[in-house]
Amino acid sequence: MIISKTPYRISFFGGGTDFPHWYNNELGQVLSVSINKYSYVSCRFLPPFFDYKYRIRYYKREEVNSIEEIKHPVIRETLRRLGINGGLDLVHHGDLPARSGIGSSSSFTVGLLNSLNNLICRSQSKHKLAAEAIHIEQNILKESVGSQDQIAASFGGLNQIIFRPNKEFKVLPIKLDSNKKSSFEDHIQLFFTGLTRESSQIQKGHIKNIPKLAHELRLLTEQVNIASNILKNSINPMPEIGRLLNDQWQIKRTLNNAVTNSGIDRAYEMGLKSGAIGGKLLGAGGGGFLLFITEPDKHKSVVNSLPGLMNIPIKFDSTGSQIIYKPKE
Repeated sequence: MIISKTPYRISFFGGGTDFPHWYNNELGQVLSVSINKYSYVSCRFLPPFFDYKYRIRYYKREEVNSIEEIKHPVIRETLRRLGINGGLDLVHHGDLPARSGIGSSSSFTVGLLNSLNNLICRSQSKHKLAAEAIHIEQNILKESVGSQDQIAASFGGLNQIIFRPNKEFKVLPIKLDSNKKSSFEDHIQLFFTGLTRESSQIQKGHIKNIPKLAHELRLLTEQVNIASNILKNSINPMPEIGRLLNDQWQIKRTLNNAVTNSGIDRAYEMGLKSGAIGGKLLGAGGGGFLLFITEPDKHKSVVNSLPGLMNIPIKFDSTGSQIIYKPKE
């Protein structure tokens, strides 16, 4: 049996500029961090004692005899791409809800690729793992997704990721000393709104509007450089990062009518009134997780102001997708 552990991520700045429809013509870049909440994929070759060849368990259970019968699109197309035609037993577990803006879909794709490649004794670099996940989601499945989540899940850490034409990308790690890293973690508050959504539907609208959004997307791109410089050079960067996040959220919520709603707007305003410096809704919008940057002594006040939302403590992850169990040969 092989078990992979792949982190989810928080995207701070630049979201929306990581679509090929944008970065094939203009600079795209994001600033994101992987977190200590994970997607787990275990797989093994299925013993030949069953009347099916593939047993797959996620939030559904599938027991079928051919790849073509598999309903889960990522699993079906990944098996087909890797040429795995024998019996397979595969299970997925996740620490956080799917469709909630923390990159869960791409974390699953990356973890699936990592597990299956190790099962067939094929090694892949982190760059190759991310590129393969992008290819499967964007080119094979034709999903309306960006390119940042696959990279964050594969590499891990706090990174500025630059996108170039033809799906080329460069990962620039942002190194923080232990005190600044701890301070960053201590300022983050993550709240689950209880709403999940199909992000590709929102992102289809974003992609369609990209030609009309050049000014806004250039502003989002430039904010990545500003945030990176703040983190690297400021002695106390968090107030500036919080205010910059608020500026970004005000831009992002104008990009697509589906990004926010009255309930999310009320929760965001309550967070600010209770002491948060700034924040944003993670992912494409419409639900999922609400992020705030808050001074630690104001955390309780913000939590009390949002009694209907679940507060999720997090720390940063630095490893990216990894194999946590593999039998010795």
